[in-house]
Parts: sequence; structure tokens; C-alpha cells
Amino acid sequence: MRETLHELEGTARERLDPDVWHYIARGAGDDQSAREAEPAWNLWRLRPRVLRDVSSVHTSCAVFGDWESPIGVAPTAYHRLVHPEGEAATARGAAASGAPFVLSSRSTVPLEQVAEQLGARPWWFQVYLMRERGVSDALALRAAAAGATALVLTGDTPYLGYRPTAGRARPVPLDDELALIGVRQHLPTDVQDPWSLIDQTPRQTLADIERLADLTGLPVIVKGVLRGDDALACVQAGAAGVWVSSHGGRQLDGAVPTAYALAEVVDAVGDRTTVLADGGVRCGRDALVAQALGASAVFVGRPAVWALAAGGAEGVAQLLTGLREELGHLMGLAGATGLEQLDPSLVTRVPLRFDPR
Repeated sequence: MRETLHELEGTARERLDPDVWHYIARGAGDDQSAREAEPAWNLWRLRPRVLRDVSSVHTSCAVFGDWESPIGVAPTAYHRLVHPEGEAATARGAAASGAPFVLSSRSTVPLEQVAEQLGARPWWFQVYLMRERGVSDALALRAAAAGATALVLTGDTPYLGYRPTAGRARPVPLDDELALIGVRQHLPTDVQDPWSLIDQTPRQTLADIERLADLTGLPVIVKGVLRGDDALACVQAGAAGVWVSSHGGRQLDGAVPTAYALAEVVDAVGDRTTVLADGGVRCGRDALVAQALGASAVFVGRPAVWALAAGGAEGVAQLLTGLREELGHLMGLAGATGLEQLDPSLVTRVPLRFDPR
């Protein structure tokens, strides 16, 4: 799959406006976290079991919904920057492959139209706590009414990460009309600067977990957790799940990669709640390692956007199906017939002096 992803990335880069490509590809600061996310998985090695009957291998899972695959689409913004159908096409591709799909608050297609593409399939909605809380709450309620089965509260974004090439200004290469499609109806008609209301708020606390759960009646998963003690605090505050993520390296540059942080989080709360992960996952082996470390499902961000740019809904479906099939093949080689058989005994860390490149 890595070769396929490199091809998708190249095709997307050729097709997209350079400003759009830069927006998708860049990380924060010096790009350290963005660069390290993928090779960090290479510091884990597999310890396969032998002489197991692996004639039938399944990758199905039940994580706030039933899925054929544990590899889904992470919430990413502004899909109409890369394809005319935007998030509607991404959702349709995810549904066709039986993969989890998380719709971003920064969608360029109204969430109800995206939900129509998913039919009866479960899906989740990502929540940013905005400066005007009424907008965040209204979006969460709309998502619940449209059939979302969980909320994903992004907790690592009190404001945008520092990105030197764009300074601290809002670095979005699209006009407000497209960017505000999802939230326009919730803004005052006379507002002069809508972004002053819908940018993320630094006034966010653990209390918002239970508040959102009570408001919508949906389980709340907290995304952006990289520490065991933070994970425990979220669970104690009412989180139904925690999502290990460094936000694609776009927030705090130098933050520990998911491949390093996952085991600590699972040790802290894995027996009490669902643990999810994203960050540098580029193939079935990465997903296998994450599952063995205790993640119930893993997600891809940029690869899904590349696939959307290269092939629309069909491209997304082919990407996710390929990842699922590769994972299933590798599970058999490792001696596992189902995700429940993936455990920490299947992986080991190589010495830190090893060069992951």
C-alpha cells in the first residue's frame, strides 16, 4: 500500500492548486511532528505466531457502530478544495468500503447532505469548540438529528498551531462562502467577521465532554490525547473513548508521535474505554501494530484526501479497501484470524538508536 499511497500523493499534488497542496501537506513549526509520524511506526517489530489455522480471517469491528474494517477516515477540513463533491464523495467512498467515517465541523458540504450518502451506515461528527459556543452546539445537535452515532471532540486545538509560512493568520485557501457553508445559518445576519465567532476557543475544559454528551445524547470521544494521565482525566470526565493523535503534526510541533504515545494511553485507560488512533498510518502493517498495541480502530487523514483528489468517491473506496485487505493478509501471516487476537505480545520495540529511515 505504501507504493499506492505514494502514487496517490503524486497525482494529488499534480492536480491541485499549489496553495491547496501546501495547505494539506504542511505541518506546524519546523514540520518535525509531521515528518516523524510515519517513520515512528517503523520502530515496532512483529512477533508472529505459527501453526495457526488462518484459513478464514476477518477484519470486522464494533466501535460505536459496526464496520467491515477498523481503518477509517479521520476528520479533515474543506474537501471541496480537492474535489467538486467534497465530503459527500468521501463519505460515499467510506461507506462503499465498510470503513468508519468522521465528518469535520469544517465541512464544505452541509452535514445533512453528507449523511444522505451514508444511508443507514453509522458515522461520527467531529466537534471544534468555537468562540461562539452556540455554533458548536447547533452543529452537534444537527449531527445527532442527522444520524451521527458519536461525537469526536478535538481537544488539542485551542487555537491553530504556529505555521511560520502563514504566520498566525487563518491559512485557508478558499473564500468565506465555501468555508462557511456548514455554519452560515447559525451566524448573526449582520456579522462582519464570522471567523471571530467560529475560530476555536481557548476557553475549553474537561467539563465540555459531559456537556456535549448531555446536549446531544451521543457518546463523546476526545481526540488529540497523547498522555496517559490526560486520557484518564478525559474518561473520568465522561469521555466514551479517547483518540491518540498529534493532529497530523499541524498543532504543537515536536509533540510525541502517536506510535510512541499509544501504548501509554492504552496502559492508562485501555481496560476502561475505547482507544482510537491516527498519525502516520500508511499501510496495513502500521494498522496491525496499532491494533496490537490496543487501538480498536485507526484512521487516515491526508491519504484519504489524496485519494479523493485523485479518484473521487471511487478513489477513496479503493484506498480504504486496499488498506483493509492488506491488514487482513498480514493478520493471517501473524497468526491471527480476528482483531480480538491482536495483543501487545505481537509487537516489540527495536532500540532507539535504530534509524527508522
